[in-house]
Amino acid sequence: METVFMKPVQPHVFKALKDVDIPTLVKCTSDEIRPIIPCLVRMALIAPLDVTKYCAEAKKDILTLLSGIDLVNFIVSLLSIEFHALEVDLKKEQQMRQKNGSQSTESFLIQNIVNGIANDFEQSDSARRVRLVLSELLQMQAQLTEYNQNKNSNAESSVKPSELFDNEVYLEEITDVICISLAELPNLLNICEIVEVLLYVNKGPIIISWVVANMPDTLLEVAESLVINAERNEEGGIRAKTLSTLCDACPYIAAAVRAKAVSSSRLPSLVINLTLIHHPEDLVSFISGLLLGSDQTSRAWFATFLRNSHKRGKGDGNATLVKLRQELLNRLKEAAAGVDASALLRLYCALRGIAGIKFQDDEVSGLLRLVTQKPPPTPAGVRFVSLSLCMILACPSLMAASEHEKKAIEWVQWLVKEEAYFESTSGVTASFGEMLLLIAIHFHSGQLAAVGELVCATLGMRVPVRPNGLARIKQAFTQEIFTEQVVTAHAVKVPVTANLNSNISGYLPVHCIHQLLKSRAFSKHKVPIKNWIYSQICNCIAPLHPVMPALVEVYVNSILVINNKGTNEYFNKPITEEEIRRVFRNSIFGVNFDSHNKNFTPMETDGESLAEINIEKPTLASQLLLIYYLLLYEDVRLANSATLIANGRRIKSYSTAFLSELPIKYLLHQAQKDQMSYGGLFSPLLRLLATHFPQLSLVDDWMDDQVFGDTCRHQIDINISDTSIDEAFQCIEDNPYKTGKILKAMLNKNPTDIWPFAEIFVRYVKSVLGDQVPRHIQELYREVWLRLNTVLPRCLWIMTINALLDINNGNIRNVTITQENVLVDPLQVLRCDIRVFRCGPILKIILRILEASLAASRSQLSRHLLDKPLLEKSGQLTSDSEREELKNALVAAQESAALQILLEACLETEEDQTKPELMWSLREVRSIICSFLHQIFISEPPLAKLVHFQGYPRELIQVTVQGIPSMHICLDFIPELLSQASLEKQIFAVDLVSHLSIQYALPKAMSIARLCVNTLSTLLSVLPSDLRLELFQPVLKSFVRICTAFPSLLEDITSLLLQLGRICESQVSLGHCWNDTNILGESAYVASDVQSDSKVLVAEVLCRDIKVTMSEIIQKALLNDKLY
Repeated sequence: METVFMKPVQPHVFKALKDVDIPTLVKCTSDEIRPIIPCLVRMALIAPLDVTKYCAEAKKDILTLLSGIDLVNFIVSLLSIEFHALEVDLKKEQQMRQKNGSQSTESFLIQNIVNGIANDFEQSDSARRVRLVLSELLQMQAQLTEYNQNKNSNAESSVKPSELFDNEVYLEEITDVICISLAELPNLLNICEIVEVLLYVNKGPIIISWVVANMPDTLLEVAESLVINAERNEEGGIRAKTLSTLCDACPYIAAAVRAKAVSSSRLPSLVINLTLIHHPEDLVSFISGLLLGSDQTSRAWFATFLRNSHKRGKGDGNATLVKLRQELLNRLKEAAAGVDASALLRLYCALRGIAGIKFQDDEVSGLLRLVTQKPPPTPAGVRFVSLSLCMILACPSLMAASEHEKKAIEWVQWLVKEEAYFESTSGVTASFGEMLLLIAIHFHSGQLAAVGELVCATLGMRVPVRPNGLARIKQAFTQEIFTEQVVTAHAVKVPVTANLNSNISGYLPVHCIHQLLKSRAFSKHKVPIKNWIYSQICNCIAPLHPVMPALVEVYVNSILVINNKGTNEYFNKPITEEEIRRVFRNSIFGVNFDSHNKNFTPMETDGESLAEINIEKPTLASQLLLIYYLLLYEDVRLANSATLIANGRRIKSYSTAFLSELPIKYLLHQAQKDQMSYGGLFSPLLRLLATHFPQLSLVDDWMDDQVFGDTCRHQIDINISDTSIDEAFQCIEDNPYKTGKILKAMLNKNPTDIWPFAEIFVRYVKSVLGDQVPRHIQELYREVWLRLNTVLPRCLWIMTINALLDINNGNIRNVTITQENVLVDPLQVLRCDIRVFRCGPILKIILRILEASLAASRSQLSRHLLDKPLLEKSGQLTSDSEREELKNALVAAQESAALQILLEACLETEEDQTKPELMWSLREVRSIICSFLHQIFISEPPLAKLVHFQGYPRELIQVTVQGIPSMHICLDFIPELLSQASLEKQIFAVDLVSHLSIQYALPKAMSIARLCVNTLSTLLSVLPSDLRLELFQPVLKSFVRICTAFPSLLEDITSLLLQLGRICESQVSLGHCWNDTNILGESAYVASDVQSDSKVLVAEVLCRDIKVTMSEIIQKALLNDKLY
């Protein structure tokens, strides 16, 4: 019988030594413990640190175990050599090898080898044997280092085979020498470096396993080192064999080694082999994880290995792949429909689509047998059927043979019949029926790429689905299984998904309806779909399903957008106002949707009947979707109104009154706060809102919404009711504390909670204007109003306007402003109680309403142009540009009138002068109005130009220049204003320039001021005397301000004043003979300041004013020591 050298380390022996399980070791045979004898001898001979009785007994057992083994004497002799001298020589040898490399012929460890190293090893004593082995290892290590350094260059180098290791009879003793050396010389010999060298010797894997078995604590370190030092392109080889041997000796590290290899993208053959041998139970899940996991590097590495191994057809990689496929085939033959079979199908799809492996005949047969099984009606069965269907589409080779094709089509037809039973029995909402329907829809519309996307999404991987491979299955779907008429008729009867949200995965009825609407299949076959869509909208919850916004969009297009392919096209019906009201009537805003007070238009009741749906408490998702539908419908309708009218279509239009009832802004604010649930709807809703309802998109309102969000607040235990609010406001002047308490309680509630009291709250707005009402109460009232403004702002605005309405000083009570009135004439907002213009907090409310009303009016006029397109270009208007110009002119007239009214409110009245508190209020009101005008001027600079060309009281110029930061833009159009023929506008321009020069002493202001002076100089020489006096009298104060701001203009202004003074003196010297007295008559005279009963000429007064002006210029401009 042939002697076997170097037997593998047994797992139980390795484990026993690692755990120091002496009883188990004692039971082992001498052959089993042979690899670990060096370690056992050291344990028996070296004095231990543990001196317990158990340790002493264990040591005796080890000695007993070793007593009958002759080899022990050799190990003892190895331990008896002089290791100190050996260490010194070994260190010298290492230094020399490091310096001279493998070419060095000298050695500090051994001298004069005559008959070869193998014979020398056999004839030497133990000490020399150790030196011979170490010398050989160092020589090979030097060769390995040179090889690693030169492998990227053209230099030739290799690790030469060792004569000593080639003799198998010496291998066991050599291994013993290596084990003892590593144990006794740990500072000089590193086990990981020695293991790398041993990979290149005869029976290297077994030697390494023996060495590691004697040092079991280094196992993981050695294994990781072997993995990390592998080449990128190294698929298997001796390194993988070594790691497999180590895992055979210690199976529990197989998982760690496999994980390390995957994370390092090394040794793919080893990964598969370890899984096949040590972890066969997770083979499918592990290989699937490599091909389909989230780590892109590992995916690419493993897929490339499989693809290359399959193409190469030889080598370690191919051999491993063959083993893997055989194991998978065995499982495939035994698989039955279920969870495990689903995982197996996904793996085969990944192997085909990602790794590019072509299936063999037996694999095709096994796969077709599996995919055409009829699973039980369970959720796992539904999932299996969905994957099987996608497998057939993704792998056309399964249907290459005619009998295979026939079998697959029969199975699909069976699916169509059994779909309803499966869904009802399994309880799965997203059944494969919807996917079948969706595939048929895509095939009918020729969207093969969409079929591929659907397959990839269901399989959870990107696999190539080629259109030419789908030709036969497409024909089967469109001609044999699902005709287009069957598809549409079936789709509309599919029940809606209850509580539809994005957490429901898979393909749902909503996917099918969306695709059919997109391809106009319902219109083609005249199938009504409105009730289905309305029902599905009402059955939506958060988080919103991503298909729902897209469904609403294609539904709106199917109602309004005309398809050019046919003129007699069927169009879907829009959702009626009553159906929308039904949703909101059951919400917190139900009080605004009282059906008894609403009249239906004929357009609402024709066509389809109202959908009968029980809506107990509509969700926020449903309300948001309906708002999105309404806004999108109006947007598309207005964009296509010309085409619709030209085609003679009568299209439903949702009334402004109806849209004003809807809590659009409140719902959008809720969507903004929960964008994780409504993110797909928030952006398009915001775009539509800003386009069609700019009054709900004001910046100030959105900032208030952030402050007044529905957060937890400190609750004040006060009962708020209509009666308590009524009582509080009745005694607002006598007992303001009670009113403040109620207002604070309202502030500490959510806006939706206090909305029911909005009407009675707003009714008392005039009482807040009283003289005796504290400022604190007015501020609290404004804060509560702003909080209510976040809920239903348009309703609140109309209530506030009506409550503050002041027609003929309040004598007429039966006038009520409506939403339509404000859209037509936004200036209705300013027809309020005059006291508002001396009450800062309430004025802020009015300005907020005014800004929104102006924006709404602009939007309404634009909407009117789109609603009534110019089809016949006859009459006064012949082009859209003319209509646009007229609209812009009307808007400018409205807005400038509003600004003029506000400026007029800044004028000081006699009542202001008599009451000091009103003077303080006037200052505040001016500040508020100036801030408002600043925002308007910044957003619409042409409006600033219009207001100044219209003019306003000159005493307000100082207020506007100092209070409106954007007034500097007036410098751009003052030259144009100055060139107007009206003296009044010229005076206004000069006065405005003088104030701007003081406020903005800029080079541009100085050039405009110089232009004014030059213009006045010109006018002085051309105007008749009466107009000259009318022009220059008001502008004298302006000269003082210009000189103060720009002293460099002193010379020009002084010259002008001197010339004007000489002219006036000449006129005065003529006395009553002055010619213009015949023209002016008595208006040539003014009352004298000295004698009230006498009169003096205007020219004489102007002379005196010129002198005063010169005096002021000298004092403020010339003698001013603070010019700069």
